[in-house]
Amino acid sequence: MKLGLIEAEAPLQIIHRLSALRDRLKLLRSKGGTVALVPTMGALHDGHMTLVKTAQQQADHVVVSIFVNPKQFGPKEDFASYPRPADADAALLAQHKVDLLWMPEVEEVYPQGFATKISVAGLGDGLCGAARPGHFDGVATVVAKLFNQVRPDMALFGEKDWQQLAIIRRMAHDLDLGVDVIGVPIVREGDGLALSSRNAYLTKQERAAAAALPKAMKDAVAKIEAGGPIDAALAEAEKKLVKAGFQQPDYVSLCGADYLEPMSVLDRPARLLAAARLGKARLIDNMPVNPA
Repeated sequence: MKLGLIEAEAPLQIIHRLSALRDRLKLLRSKGGTVALVPTMGALHDGHMTLVKTAQQQADHVVVSIFVNPKQFGPKEDFASYPRPADADAALLAQHKVDLLWMPEVEEVYPQGFATKISVAGLGDGLCGAARPGHFDGVATVVAKLFNQVRPDMALFGEKDWQQLAIIRRMAHDLDLGVDVIGVPIVREGDGLALSSRNAYLTKQERAAAAALPKAMKDAVAKIEAGGPIDAALAEAEKKLVKAGFQQPDYVSLCGADYLEPMSVLDRPARLLAAARLGKARLIDNMPVNPA
């Protein structure tokens, strides 16, 4: 049972050092109750705040981490330019009465001599793993570190990154980390576009065109669920995206919901997953597809 708000009016605690994090967490836990972690890379939006609100409903104390993880960016990706509005992010978390913000520097997470990598075989090989080699090794490594640093009872992740969610669940299970990994449904804008920090890269014209992604996916889902040919539905979705101004998609794929294996017959719960570039932004999305 949730204990109720503790120190609801206390200012947001912003922690940059691991020793201070452990001291503060020890104090939080001395009050009793459960701890939830919401890992982020900052540039917070309403999707992140939905994770925070869900965490507050399920746990007594909420820790948010902001860390732009260099190990999940490729050499030609946007690590240097990734948005980092630290003051605005902290103000937003304070407004939402988050207990603690863990915001370490790179050297605090990966000290000199750091040499360990976590890799989840199979789940990270296709989809975004094929387009971004090494990306999910970086994700699994940093999330394992965050789990060990914070020692939460639960951690909340958005379902927009469905492949990432599947990988983190598998890692937590395989390594007996004792963290309940909770997926939270995608938050969308009025035209259906999934909220993402990278949407900030879109120009006004590109933002209008981006609505073609959820629309093409929704159309494909309807055709597949109605019994239409899967390959034809996927190919048509790709054509619609290119016509709208996207580059040739990295993928538009129908996969099993749990293990992300490619599907040619809709005989169990599935996800339609897509990734495509529009201007400077690489947009990803996914939707459930269910057999009749």
